[in-house]
Amino acid sequence: MKKSLAAIVILVLSAGAIFALFEVAVTRPGAGAGDVMFEARKGESTRSVARNLERQGVVPSALLFELEMRGCNRGQSVKAGEYLIPLDYSTRQVAELLLSARTWARPVTIREGLTVRETALEMEKAGIMSASDFNEAARGMAERMRADGFPGGTLEGYLFPDTYNFSKSITPMAAVVVMVDTFRKKAAETLPMEVVEDPVALHRLVTMASIIEKETGAGFERPLISAVFHNRLKRGMLLQSDPTVIYSLPSFDGNIRKKDLSYDSPYNTYRYRGLPPGPIANPGLESLAAAWRPADSDYIYFVSKNNGEHYFSETLAEHNRAVITFQIRRGRK
Repeated sequence: MKKSLAAIVILVLSAGAIFALFEVAVTRPGAGAGDVMFEARKGESTRSVARNLERQGVVPSALLFELEMRGCNRGQSVKAGEYLIPLDYSTRQVAELLLSARTWARPVTIREGLTVRETALEMEKAGIMSASDFNEAARGMAERMRADGFPGGTLEGYLFPDTYNFSKSITPMAAVVVMVDTFRKKAAETLPMEVVEDPVALHRLVTMASIIEKETGAGFERPLISAVFHNRLKRGMLLQSDPTVIYSLPSFDGNIRKKDLSYDSPYNTYRYRGLPPGPIANPGLESLAAAWRPADSDYIYFVSKNNGEHYFSETLAEHNRAVITFQIRRGRK
């Protein structure tokens, strides 16, 4: 009896010693300095994660990390994504970080005037997802919205330009939803609710805003550009906007040519009156506001001054003189 009791006491003491050593091992700070970007892949096992952590010098022992995960994860698994891990973290801190699902978010800036395809390429360049996956999600989102009265064929114009922080683990559809929701929020802050809540009226306004966005990068000009197009629509004139033609072309090398102006597309505003079927890019807030509130002006023409700004005219004669001044004569220099 006494021998059995002694054996039990020894076992308890040994277990306690082992536990104490384990606690010391998993709570000891890492010896490195700085941070390391670690990626846990979708469907990856805890054992595989542990081995990769040891291989990258994040934890001293894959076995200790795996034991710590088994002891504290309560059935959880590591969420796929990227994690920025300080190299002075203990094994326990690394486990807690990975179980917290605080994945690293990559910033991506979607500039005003980008198309859906160009937005997809920016997402790919940022390393968040492939352009093809993003484009597919954008098409799927457009189909969902059409069920609620959305008149557009694509999401062109509705992916709000902004700087977003996306985890690499975000799904393409989730990223698209964030951009569309941001558009809805910003539009509601800028435009009257009767426009925001009317899909057809909103689509026309976003279409106008997208043309304004592509026509000028000078903020102060946007209401004037808007006035020109509104005045042309009122008079039944062709909008004759080069960006709409460029949008319709199968390919564009940076130079618009005379033959391009006759390209047959509903987006070609040199051939078809009124607004094109939908937006040609994603406009920013200034262009949305300008589309809603054009300047009080009788201008119906404008021509580039080749310095980022435009010369505006009320008559064709004045416009022709401006073309000679800013385009033809300067082109000869």
